[in-house]
Amino acid sequence: MRTIILCLLSYLTLLSHTHAILNIEIIGGTEKGGQPLAIVPFQTRIPTPPQDIAQIVSDDLHRSGRFAIMPVHDLPEQPYESNQINYSVWQAVGMPHLVIGRIANQAGGGYTIEFELIDVVKRQAITGFRYTAKQQALREAAHQISDEIYQTLTGERGVFSTRIAYVTLQRQGKNKQSHLYVADADGANPRLMLKTGQPILSPSWSPDGQRIAYVTYDINQKSKQMTVYIQQISTGERTRISAKPGLNTAPAWSPDGKRLALTLSKDGNPEIYIMNLQTRALTRLTRNPAIDTEPEWSPDGKSLVFTSDRGGQPQIYRISTNGGKARRLTFQGKYNARPRFSPDGRKLALLHNGGNGYQIAVLNIENKQLKTLTQTRLDESPSFAPNGSMILYTTGPSLSAVSIDGRVRQRLAEDVGGEVREPAWSPYFKKLPKE
Repeated sequence: MRTIILCLLSYLTLLSHTHAILNIEIIGGTEKGGQPLAIVPFQTRIPTPPQDIAQIVSDDLHRSGRFAIMPVHDLPEQPYESNQINYSVWQAVGMPHLVIGRIANQAGGGYTIEFELIDVVKRQAITGFRYTAKQQALREAAHQISDEIYQTLTGERGVFSTRIAYVTLQRQGKNKQSHLYVADADGANPRLMLKTGQPILSPSWSPDGQRIAYVTYDINQKSKQMTVYIQQISTGERTRISAKPGLNTAPAWSPDGKRLALTLSKDGNPEIYIMNLQTRALTRLTRNPAIDTEPEWSPDGKSLVFTSDRGGQPQIYRISTNGGKARRLTFQGKYNARPRFSPDGRKLALLHNGGNGYQIAVLNIENKQLKTLTQTRLDESPSFAPNGSMILYTTGPSLSAVSIDGRVRQRLAEDVGGEVREPAWSPYFKKLPKE
């Protein structure tokens, strides 16, 4: 978060905003001139489908900013089988691709969902699958259809089947309650993972998407103790990982999921450590009188980047996981913090202040070029999508996203009376099987 250096200096981080459960919707900023695409309402062989699969797919692809979805009322026809398509009609309206599909009851319970992506010029399907899903997994099947369409038409893997974690803070008079949620990437199906009267900070996904590490405070009779936990997504079971004297903060998973980098001040100064999660053994990486915090693993697991004010102001440094001398990476602006690697390891998303407030920027590690992506002044908590195409972040009271080139900008709204913080985009994880 933007104020991590000041928070560490004062020892405790206390959030002062109220939050509401996240309800994501696009309210502007998508890319103009996206690929034209028609998504025909799916044929339903059941009286009342529990989910509108075609609408979910349409919303997903619209939200990516890469497609111009034809409104349903403008569709020249509504086929659901390829042999029903009048290709001349679609060519006349300039539509290069359309999606058709069907949903039906499955014997023994559940549903079958089929879809085809049609190339109008070639007059044939270019991809299509059949899925079997229980009622609670229908949205998951719809997101996977979105992923297939997105990858076929852009050549880039989709992220609609992934999840996001985020923290809210509910205020009731003088009392405050922090909530940690995990939801689908579109904000649907929020699941409460933790509810506490203490702040929740720095949620971090395990590489397999099955666990999440975070920071909160344990209370005893004398004081509050900053503590790092790991929690299982499926069961809610949580394990205390670190509650050393002083700071225990900023957990980050190694790419193999066997280690956790974190900031500890057990020896009097905030330093970067690596913990072996099986043995709980600690390896200290930094030794500097400045504040070293916010570690992030490189995708190859060979190095860490972190925030340090050892040069007088917060900047980004890189150090080998074997230790040694840290190398400074950022030089533009008076403040660079909260580094996050792109999935290919070539870029860093970070929080940058070049004199115009705190904004989201991307650093090209090879040529050292820094590009500011946002124009707002109070941005926080950048998190890369697992395909590297978008960055999720908070700006003031809202959750937002911006494409890696800065062209696609999205504002994601929440329920009235609340604010969301600390977003973290999940990695890819296991999907429903295709048939």
